[in-house]
Amino acid sequence: MQVYLVGGAVRDQLLGRPIKDKDFVVVGATVADMLAAGFQQVGADFPVFLHPVSREEYALARTERKQGLGYQGFSVHASPDVTLREDLQRRDLTVNAMAIEVKSLTDDMPITGKVVDYYGGLDDIENKTLCHVSSAFSEDPLRVLRTARFYGRYYDLGFSIADETLLLMRQLVRSGELAHLSSERIWQESSRAMMQVSPQVYWQQLFEIGALTEYFAPLHQVWSHAQYGQIREIVQTALYFAGQMQLNLSQRWALLMASLNTDLFALKPTDSNSDNIESDNTASNNIATAVKGINEIGNSAKVPKAQTQFATLFVQQAQKLSIIDQLRAAEKIDLIQACSAHKAPDKLSQLLVTSHVLKLAIQHRQMMLALGSFHAIGMDDIDQNLKGPAIGEALRQRRIEHLQAQPVL
Repeated sequence: MQVYLVGGAVRDQLLGRPIKDKDFVVVGATVADMLAAGFQQVGADFPVFLHPVSREEYALARTERKQGLGYQGFSVHASPDVTLREDLQRRDLTVNAMAIEVKSLTDDMPITGKVVDYYGGLDDIENKTLCHVSSAFSEDPLRVLRTARFYGRYYDLGFSIADETLLLMRQLVRSGELAHLSSERIWQESSRAMMQVSPQVYWQQLFEIGALTEYFAPLHQVWSHAQYGQIREIVQTALYFAGQMQLNLSQRWALLMASLNTDLFALKPTDSNSDNIESDNTASNNIATAVKGINEIGNSAKVPKAQTQFATLFVQQAQKLSIIDQLRAAEKIDLIQACSAHKAPDKLSQLLVTSHVLKLAIQHRQMMLALGSFHAIGMDDIDQNLKGPAIGEALRQRRIEHLQAQPVL
């Protein structure tokens, strides 16, 4: 019998990241051996056991064979004759397919020792690459989401997805296999990705390979609309800021769902004192469309009620939240009532912070456009006969004109 620490703990140890969970593989053992050692068997699909003291998971080495659709369409073979190499081969990415041998079944061992690496995980860590272990990657559609999540998790370290792995991800999306994932697993992966330091990476990657159309169709429709190309960039910037500022899951989800109300991205905020009935009706219709989209995504991806309700409240009140200093006293009282802030003042604080992050992302986009215009105009774009201060003034004027010509929402 041999025991190995495997997967994420080995990967994060090598990357110098905190280790949250430890998973172990036991080679050469039977169910009876594990039970005799005091382990508790859990899980109906294949033999997994809880350590009698640490409660960490130990699984018998196993192989898998694709027999049906989705990530559950596998037959599992676990027996003493399955080798470590065979067990690791079924894993998704090379960086997750490494192991370190443990001295005994019940040792509380430090994470030291030689890394067992059959599939090039050490090289891929060195090269900062997320690459599939084998062609079996294409058998499990959940790996599309997992790979995108790992990309977001290690984006700040400079990791990228290997071209050949991206190709397999695109093929999985086109095959329709994602439709066979359970909504619960979709949310589990997406919510975990949302809480990474760079949550925007997950959503951008899924959008690029067409993976949002199945469970996040309203989001895909807005992000892929030619007229609203800037919205995707602004929301991704907002999510980046949310990760840096450590906003909670509800706030991050609200920022993503804000994509569905295109009014929120107008360069000029709505005037709270406006009596324009036609404009008010349009705004109400846009809010209603956004709320419908939020609920549609909530149902298809099994988004928890707390996140759906917060996102709905945010898109309904975001215009007013963004111009708090311009609101009349009556409007502020009405906003308190609408947000139930008299019962939950913390919710109002969270909504205000979310609004500020979105506004900051919009301002960032505006200044990036200005920076682009600044760099787009050089000496070749002005009269070559100008001298002295006239050169600087001519450059400034041409840059202003260039910026004014940029498209806005």
